Amino acid sequence: MKNITIVVPKGIFNLGNIEAATQIFTAVNDLLEEEGKDPVFHVQLAATERVNQLENNVSITVNRQLIDVDAANLIIVPSVQGHLEMVLERNRELIDWLKQQHAKGVEIAVLSLSAALLAETGLLDGRGCTSHWMIGEELKKRFPAIKLQLNQVFTDENGLYTSAGGFSFLNLILHMVEKETDREMALLISKIFQIDIDRTSQSPFIIFRGLKHHGDDPVIRAQEYIEANYKEKLTVDELARKFLLGRRSLERRFKKATENTVIEYIQRVKMEEARKSLESSPAGVHEIMAEVGYSDPKAFREVFRKMVGLSPVEYRSMIGRQAPSES
Repeated sequence: MKNITIVVPKGIFNLGNIEAATQIFTAVNDLLEEEGKDPVFHVQLAATERVNQLENNVSITVNRQLIDVDAANLIIVPSVQGHLEMVLERNRELIDWLKQQHAKGVEIAVLSLSAALLAETGLLDGRGCTSHWMIGEELKKRFPAIKLQLNQVFTDENGLYTSAGGFSFLNLILHMVEKETDREMALLISKIFQIDIDRTSQSPFIIFRGLKHHGDDPVIRAQEYIEANYKEKLTVDELARKFLLGRRSLERRFKKATENTVIEYIQRVKMEEARKSLESSPAGVHEIMAEVGYSDPKAFREVFRKMVGLSPVEYRSMIGRQAPSES
Protein backbone atom coordinates (compact mmCIF):
# COMPACT_ATOMS: atom_id res chain seq x y z
CA MET A 1 0.00 0.00 0.00
CA LYS A 2 1.37 3.40 -1.01
CA ASN A 3 0.48 5.87 1.73
CA ILE A 4 0.15 9.26 0.08
CA THR A 5 -0.18 12.50 2.02
CA ILE A 6 -1.25 15.54 0.02
CA VAL A 7 -0.04 18.56 1.97
CA VAL A 8 -1.92 21.84 1.59
CA PRO A 9 0.56 24.76 1.62
CA LYS A 10 -0.21 28.18 3.03
CA GLY A 11 -1.39 30.69 0.48
CA ILE A 12 -3.29 30.41 -2.78
CA PHE A 13 -2.90 26.84 -3.98
CA ASN A 14 -4.32 24.70 -6.77
CA LEU A 15 -7.35 22.77 -5.53
CA GLY A 16 -7.54 21.04 -8.92
CA ASN A 17 -4.22 19.31 -8.18
CA ILE A 18 -5.72 17.74 -5.08
CA GLU A 19 -9.01 16.77 -6.70
CA ALA A 20 -7.50 15.27 -9.86
CA ALA A 21 -4.76 13.32 -8.07
CA THR A 22 -7.26 11.92 -5.56
CA GLN A 23 -9.67 10.93 -8.34
CA ILE A 24 -6.96 9.10 -10.27
CA PHE A 25 -5.58 7.21 -7.26
CA THR A 26 -9.13 6.26 -6.23
CA ALA A 27 -9.92 5.09 -9.76
CA VAL A 28 -6.87 2.83 -9.73
CA ASN A 29 -8.02 1.27 -6.45
CA ASP A 30 -11.53 0.75 -7.80
CA LEU A 31 -10.25 -0.95 -10.96
CA LEU A 32 -7.98 -3.23 -8.95
CA GLU A 33 -10.83 -4.18 -6.61
CA GLU A 34 -12.99 -5.06 -9.62
CA GLU A 35 -10.25 -7.54 -10.57
CA GLY A 36 -10.24 -8.97 -7.05
CA LYS A 37 -6.95 -7.34 -6.18
CA ASP A 38 -5.95 -5.23 -3.20
CA PRO A 39 -5.91 -1.41 -3.53
CA VAL A 40 -2.46 0.14 -3.79
CA PHE A 41 -3.08 3.76 -2.77
CA HIS A 42 -4.22 5.34 0.47
CA VAL A 43 -4.63 9.12 0.27
CA GLN A 44 -4.99 11.66 3.09
CA LEU A 45 -4.81 15.44 3.41
CA ALA A 46 -2.68 17.38 5.87
CA ALA A 47 -1.76 21.03 6.41
CA THR A 48 0.10 23.40 8.70
CA GLU A 49 -3.13 25.22 9.55
CA ARG A 50 -6.73 24.05 9.74
CA VAL A 51 -8.37 26.47 7.30
CA ASN A 52 -6.58 27.31 4.05
CA GLN A 53 -7.68 30.09 1.74
CA LEU A 54 -8.02 29.67 -2.01
CA GLU A 55 -8.91 32.21 -4.65
CA ASN A 56 -12.32 33.90 -4.78
CA ASN A 57 -12.86 33.53 -1.01
CA VAL A 58 -13.08 29.73 -1.23
CA SER A 59 -11.52 27.88 1.70
CA ILE A 60 -10.69 24.27 2.51
CA THR A 61 -10.71 22.72 5.97
CA VAL A 62 -8.05 20.12 6.77
CA ASN A 63 -8.25 18.41 10.14
CA ARG A 64 -4.91 16.57 10.00
CA GLN A 65 -1.81 18.61 10.83
CA LEU A 66 1.74 17.83 9.73
CA ILE A 67 2.61 16.55 13.19
CA ASP A 68 -0.12 13.93 12.82
CA VAL A 69 1.31 12.47 9.62
CA ASP A 70 2.95 9.10 10.07
CA ALA A 71 3.81 6.17 7.80
CA ALA A 72 3.69 8.32 4.66
CA ASN A 73 5.53 6.86 1.68
CA LEU A 74 4.89 9.79 -0.63
CA ILE A 75 4.12 13.46 0.00
CA ILE A 76 2.52 15.56 -2.73
CA VAL A 77 2.51 19.37 -2.54
CA PRO A 78 0.00 21.13 -4.84
CA SER A 79 1.06 24.17 -6.81
CA VAL A 80 1.08 27.39 -4.79
CA GLN A 81 0.93 30.89 -6.25
CA GLY A 82 2.27 34.26 -5.21
CA HIS A 83 5.46 36.27 -4.88
CA LEU A 84 8.29 33.78 -4.46
CA GLU A 85 9.82 35.22 -1.30
CA MET A 86 6.40 35.56 0.34
CA VAL A 87 5.48 31.96 -0.54
CA LEU A 88 8.75 30.70 0.93
CA GLU A 89 8.42 32.78 4.09
CA ARG A 90 4.82 31.71 4.75
CA ASN A 91 5.72 28.04 4.32
CA ARG A 92 8.90 27.81 6.42
CA GLU A 93 7.34 25.18 8.67
CA LEU A 94 6.38 23.06 5.66
CA ILE A 95 9.82 23.44 4.07
CA ASP A 96 11.57 22.25 7.24
CA TRP A 97 9.10 19.38 7.55
CA LEU A 98 9.70 18.25 3.96
CA LYS A 99 13.42 18.09 4.64
CA GLN A 100 12.81 16.01 7.77
CA GLN A 101 10.49 13.65 5.91
CA HIS A 102 12.96 13.08 3.11
CA ALA A 103 15.64 12.22 5.69
CA LYS A 104 13.27 9.43 6.81
CA GLY A 105 13.14 8.04 3.27
CA VAL A 106 9.80 9.57 2.27
CA GLU A 107 9.38 10.46 -1.41
CA ILE A 108 8.31 14.02 -2.23
CA ALA A 109 6.47 15.34 -5.29
CA VAL A 110 6.02 19.08 -5.81
CA LEU A 111 3.65 20.27 -8.52
CA SER A 112 4.45 23.21 -10.79
CA LEU A 113 5.22 26.39 -8.83
CA SER A 114 5.74 24.48 -5.58
CA ALA A 115 9.11 23.36 -6.94
CA ALA A 116 10.37 26.45 -5.12
CA LEU A 117 9.40 24.92 -1.76
CA LEU A 118 11.45 21.81 -2.42
CA ALA A 119 14.32 23.82 -3.89
CA GLU A 120 14.43 25.89 -0.69
CA THR A 121 15.18 22.71 1.30
CA GLY A 122 18.39 22.26 -0.67
CA LEU A 123 17.34 18.75 -1.67
CA LEU A 124 17.24 19.68 -5.36
CA ASP A 125 20.79 21.04 -5.44
CA GLY A 126 22.58 19.29 -8.28
CA ARG A 127 19.40 17.44 -9.28
CA GLY A 128 16.97 17.76 -12.13
CA CYS A 129 13.95 20.00 -11.62
CA THR A 130 11.14 21.32 -13.78
CA SER A 131 8.32 23.77 -13.12
CA HIS A 132 6.11 26.17 -14.99
CA TRP A 133 8.21 27.78 -17.73
CA MET A 134 7.00 31.24 -16.68
CA ILE A 135 9.01 31.15 -13.43
CA GLY A 136 12.11 29.51 -14.88
CA GLU A 137 14.25 32.64 -14.69
CA GLU A 138 13.11 33.39 -11.14
CA LEU A 139 13.86 29.84 -10.00
CA LYS A 140 17.29 29.82 -11.60
CA LYS A 141 18.17 33.17 -10.03
CA ARG A 142 16.98 32.12 -6.55
CA PHE A 143 18.32 28.55 -6.72
CA PRO A 144 21.42 28.49 -8.96
CA ALA A 145 22.43 24.99 -7.79
CA ILE A 146 19.39 23.20 -9.25
CA LYS A 147 19.53 21.63 -12.70
CA LEU A 148 16.54 23.34 -14.25
CA GLN A 149 15.04 21.25 -17.07
CA LEU A 150 12.07 23.31 -18.24
CA ASN A 151 11.63 21.23 -21.37
CA GLN A 152 10.61 18.25 -19.21
CA VAL A 153 6.99 17.54 -18.26
CA PHE A 154 8.17 15.94 -15.02
CA THR A 155 11.34 14.76 -13.32
CA ASP A 156 11.91 11.69 -11.15
CA GLU A 157 15.23 11.55 -9.36
CA ASN A 158 16.16 9.86 -6.08
CA GLY A 159 12.62 9.91 -4.69
CA LEU A 160 12.08 13.56 -5.60
CA TYR A 161 9.52 14.49 -8.25
CA THR A 162 8.73 17.81 -9.92
CA SER A 163 6.18 18.65 -12.60
CA ALA A 164 5.77 21.35 -15.22
CA GLY A 165 2.97 23.89 -15.21
CA GLY A 166 -0.73 23.75 -15.97
CA PHE A 167 -2.10 20.23 -16.29
CA SER A 168 1.33 18.63 -16.75
CA PHE A 169 1.06 17.25 -13.22
CA LEU A 170 -1.35 14.66 -14.63
CA ASN A 171 1.53 13.06 -16.51
CA LEU A 172 3.48 12.82 -13.26
CA ILE A 173 0.50 11.19 -11.55
CA LEU A 174 0.25 8.66 -14.41
CA HIS A 175 3.97 7.98 -14.01
CA MET A 176 3.40 7.21 -10.33
CA VAL A 177 0.49 4.93 -11.21
CA GLU A 178 2.70 3.02 -13.63
CA LYS A 179 5.47 2.68 -11.03
CA GLU A 180 3.08 1.25 -8.43
CA THR A 181 1.08 -0.94 -10.82
CA ASP A 182 2.06 -1.43 -14.46
CA ARG A 183 1.95 0.17 -17.90
CA GLU A 184 -1.38 -1.44 -18.67
CA MET A 185 -3.06 0.23 -15.71
CA ALA A 186 -1.48 3.60 -16.53
CA LEU A 187 -2.75 3.34 -20.11
CA LEU A 188 -6.24 2.46 -18.90
CA ILE A 189 -6.27 5.45 -16.55
CA SER A 190 -5.01 7.70 -19.34
CA LYS A 191 -7.94 6.59 -21.49
CA ILE A 192 -10.50 7.04 -18.71
CA PHE A 193 -9.28 10.54 -17.85
CA GLN A 194 -8.26 11.36 -21.45
CA ILE A 195 -4.65 12.25 -20.67
CA ASP A 196 -1.91 12.12 -23.31
CA ILE A 197 0.31 9.61 -21.54
CA ASP A 198 3.23 10.00 -23.93
CA ARG A 199 3.67 13.75 -23.56
CA THR A 200 7.22 14.18 -22.28
CA SER A 201 8.04 17.78 -23.20
CA GLN A 202 6.56 21.19 -22.48
CA SER A 203 8.79 22.77 -25.13
CA PRO A 204 5.89 23.40 -27.58
CA PHE A 205 4.25 25.60 -24.93
CA ILE A 206 7.28 27.58 -23.78
CA ILE A 207 7.49 31.21 -24.86
CA PHE A 208 11.19 32.01 -25.12
CA ARG A 209 12.18 34.95 -22.97
CA GLY A 210 15.94 35.31 -22.61
CA LEU A 211 17.37 35.62 -19.11
CA LYS A 212 18.09 39.30 -18.54
CA HIS A 213 18.46 39.71 -14.76
CA HIS A 214 22.11 38.68 -14.75
CA GLY A 215 23.70 42.14 -14.52
CA ASP A 216 26.21 41.71 -17.39
CA ASP A 217 25.52 44.89 -19.36
CA PRO A 218 27.40 44.04 -22.61
CA VAL A 219 25.59 40.70 -22.74
CA ILE A 220 22.22 42.39 -22.17
CA ARG A 221 22.96 44.80 -25.03
CA ALA A 222 23.98 41.87 -27.23
CA GLN A 223 20.72 40.09 -26.39
CA GLU A 224 18.69 43.18 -27.23
CA TYR A 225 20.58 43.60 -30.50
CA ILE A 226 19.89 39.98 -31.47
CA GLU A 227 16.20 40.36 -30.64
CA ALA A 228 15.93 43.54 -32.73
CA ASN A 229 17.88 42.17 -35.72
CA TYR A 230 16.91 38.48 -35.75
CA LYS A 231 16.07 38.63 -39.49
CA GLU A 232 19.72 39.32 -40.30
CA LYS A 233 22.53 36.79 -40.62
CA LEU A 234 24.23 37.45 -37.28
CA THR A 235 27.63 36.07 -36.31
CA VAL A 236 29.52 35.81 -33.05
CA ASP A 237 32.45 37.76 -34.49
CA GLU A 238 30.14 40.59 -35.56
CA LEU A 239 28.58 40.82 -32.09
CA ALA A 240 31.98 40.68 -30.39
CA ARG A 241 33.26 43.59 -32.48
CA LYS A 242 30.08 45.58 -31.97
CA PHE A 243 30.23 45.30 -28.18
CA LEU A 244 34.03 45.61 -27.90
CA LEU A 245 34.66 42.12 -26.55
CA GLY A 246 36.91 39.31 -27.65
CA ARG A 247 35.07 36.41 -29.22
CA ARG A 248 36.02 33.96 -26.47
CA SER A 249 35.12 36.48 -23.77
CA LEU A 250 31.70 37.13 -25.31
CA GLU A 251 30.95 33.43 -25.69
CA ARG A 252 32.01 32.68 -22.11
CA ARG A 253 30.07 35.57 -20.56
CA PHE A 254 27.02 35.01 -22.78
CA LYS A 255 26.76 31.33 -21.86
CA LYS A 256 27.18 32.06 -18.16
CA ALA A 257 24.57 34.83 -18.18
CA THR A 258 21.89 33.38 -20.46
CA GLU A 259 22.50 29.60 -20.28
CA ASN A 260 22.67 29.63 -24.08
CA THR A 261 25.58 30.01 -26.44
CA VAL A 262 25.38 33.05 -28.71
CA ILE A 263 24.36 30.84 -31.65
CA GLU A 264 21.72 29.04 -29.56
CA TYR A 265 20.30 32.39 -28.46
CA ILE A 266 20.09 33.62 -32.05
CA GLN A 267 18.36 30.38 -33.03
CA ARG A 268 15.90 30.57 -30.14
CA VAL A 269 14.93 34.16 -30.99
CA LYS A 270 14.41 33.23 -34.64
CA MET A 271 12.37 30.13 -33.78
CA GLU A 272 10.19 32.08 -31.35
CA GLU A 273 9.37 34.56 -34.10
CA ALA A 274 8.72 31.69 -36.51
CA ARG A 275 6.41 30.08 -33.99
CA LYS A 276 4.44 33.32 -33.55
CA SER A 277 4.00 33.51 -37.33
CA LEU A 278 2.85 29.88 -37.50
CA GLU A 279 0.24 30.72 -34.86
CA SER A 280 -1.06 33.95 -36.36
CA SER A 281 -0.15 34.13 -40.03
CA PRO A 282 -1.61 32.20 -43.00
CA ALA A 283 1.83 32.34 -44.66
CA GLY A 284 3.46 29.11 -45.73
CA VAL A 285 6.34 27.56 -43.83
CA HIS A 286 8.87 28.48 -46.52
CA GLU A 287 7.75 32.09 -46.40
CA ILE A 288 7.99 32.19 -42.62
CA MET A 289 11.41 30.54 -42.83
CA ALA A 290 12.63 33.36 -45.07
CA GLU A 291 11.15 36.01 -42.78
CA VAL A 292 13.35 34.87 -39.89
CA GLY A 293 16.49 34.74 -41.97
CA TYR A 294 16.74 31.12 -43.10
CA SER A 295 17.29 29.99 -46.69
CA ASP A 296 17.86 26.27 -46.09
CA PRO A 297 14.54 24.44 -45.40
CA LYS A 298 16.29 21.42 -43.88
CA ALA A 299 18.33 23.54 -41.47
CA PHE A 300 15.22 25.52 -40.51
CA ARG A 301 13.21 22.35 -39.79
CA GLU A 302 16.03 20.81 -37.77
CA VAL A 303 16.54 23.88 -35.59
CA PHE A 304 12.79 24.36 -35.11
CA ARG A 305 12.37 20.75 -34.00
CA LYS A 306 15.35 21.06 -31.67
CA MET A 307 13.94 24.19 -30.00
CA VAL A 308 10.20 23.42 -30.04
CA GLY A 309 10.12 19.63 -30.03
CA LEU A 310 7.95 19.49 -33.17
CA SER A 311 8.42 20.23 -36.85
CA PRO A 312 6.90 23.51 -38.14
CA VAL A 313 4.06 21.59 -39.83
CA GLU A 314 3.41 19.51 -36.68
CA TYR A 315 3.37 22.68 -34.56
CA ARG A 316 0.92 24.40 -36.86
CA SER A 317 -1.28 21.29 -36.74
CA MET A 318 -1.11 21.21 -32.93
CA ILE A 319 -2.35 24.78 -32.58
CA GLY A 320 -5.13 24.13 -35.04
CA ARG A 321 -4.29 26.70 -37.72
CA GLN A 322 -5.06 25.52 -41.25
CA ALA A 323 -1.81 25.27 -43.15
CA PRO A 324 -1.60 26.45 -46.77
CA SER A 325 -1.35 23.56 -49.22
CA GLU A 326 2.16 24.52 -50.35
CA SER A 327 3.51 24.11 -46.80
